[in-house]
Amino acid sequence: MDYLTGLLAPLEKKNGWTLAEQVGRLRPDGVQRLLNHSDWDENAVRDDVRDFVVETIGAKDAVLIGDDTGFL
Repeated sequence: MDYLTGLLAPLEKKNGWTLAEQVGRLRPDGVQRLLNHSDWDENAVRDDVRDFVVETIGAKDAVLIGDDTGFL
């Protein structure tokens, strides 16, 4: 939860130290341990996020467009 709280914070740079400081930790050990020693299943995370988006804002006739240009 601390890691996610740090990621959502309005920090200029997000690394182990800044995330740890944001959530009141003196050292980044916990954040680094999470990232270095946890088993991640990218496909499962992608599927979970997709399912959440479809259930939350999805519509049968909707189209999702990803645009990384930064223009509205």
